Amino acid sequence: MKIRRISGEERLRTSFPLQSYAFDKSPTEQAVSTYYRDMLPYHSGNLTLVAEENGATVAAVSGIPMRQNVRGTILPMVGVAGVATHPLARRRGYVRALLNRLLESMRDDGHPVSVLYPFRTSFYARFGYVSLPQHRSATFSPAGLGELARGELPGDLRWRRIADGYADHRALTQRLMARQHGFATFPDFRAVSLRDDRKWSVTAHVDGQVVGALSYKIDDHLGELKGDTLLHTGPHARTLLLSFLARHADQVDRVKLWLLPSDTPELWADDLTVDTRTDVRVPGSAAPMARVLSVEGLAGIATGPAAITVDVVDDPLLNGRYHLDGTGGTLAVSRSTEPAAATLTTAGLSALVYGVLDPVEILLRRLGRFPVEAAQPLRELFPPQPPFVFAEF
Repeated sequence: MKIRRISGEERLRTSFPLQSYAFDKSPTEQAVSTYYRDMLPYHSGNLTLVAEENGATVAAVSGIPMRQNVRGTILPMVGVAGVATHPLARRRGYVRALLNRLLESMRDDGHPVSVLYPFRTSFYARFGYVSLPQHRSATFSPAGLGELARGELPGDLRWRRIADGYADHRALTQRLMARQHGFATFPDFRAVSLRDDRKWSVTAHVDGQVVGALSYKIDDHLGELKGDTLLHTGPHARTLLLSFLARHADQVDRVKLWLLPSDTPELWADDLTVDTRTDVRVPGSAAPMARVLSVEGLAGIATGPAAITVDVVDDPLLNGRYHLDGTGGTLAVSRSTEPAAATLTTAGLSALVYGVLDPVEILLRRLGRFPVEAAQPLRELFPPQPPFVFAEF
């Protein structure tokens, strides 16, 4: 097996055909190279690796250089995507070899964390990834928001094609990333795919600043308004956007959009019938997963006032003994030779860092080994803090 990096139009004859077979309607109605050629600019900055046997591409994986808020600090993050294998080469270890090489390379390039959307969670759990909360959707009739359309709030709405509203949409995502743990955004070369999509954009503005945004499509008259994430900075901005949706009561039967973690659609209006859903299916619609690629790279993130020495095991990227000190309010990391109070797998450490599992749950799921008295300093060091990834890839 030979592993090498590819770029540019070489993707059209190597990684893209495998991705097309794995994730698209197949066979495609047009040549894969024709279908994917327009996508090339959105992959220009990716690190894409392929595995070859006898000169033929048998597997591929890509890393997207992104940024993510981890407990208030914006860190470089690698989004893993495009994982695909030739149907005759599956279950032969090609993806394992590619993924290990990709993660090591991206870690060495300064990316201390990684996120992906798995086809099967148990597969990526073996690589140290842990599940994060799934995105939630809300489906409702815009007629149920009628009372909001009659209200008056300071601020204004701007309705445009997404190509014209993209700059405001992008600015708001950057602002929200600075506020929300787990929030991740694409690099510019990938983010502009939204600008180039055939969508509408509505943005809310207060005192000259964009405070809310929704990109969407309408599938048909009296059909569905299909929205992306309802982005906003708080109730004022959200209500401005909802009042815009209310004006579609005679145009569409229903609205479906994705929610920020703090949103409670059942409280938006009286008599609003709403279906709020978290959809997790394996394989299929799995929740995002994340892992730590470098313990030292976490230095400076916000923590609770505790300190503990831990062994991280079963992972060639992280194996070692670390002293984790949050007594100053931010994490200090140093290698240690002192006795460890706890042993953690990479998934166990990642679950603590991302705030998704309590130390007791880590013990029960066999993601770590430690005496019960070690649970409290781990809990204090990394208090529960549900993340929200936002970017999907």
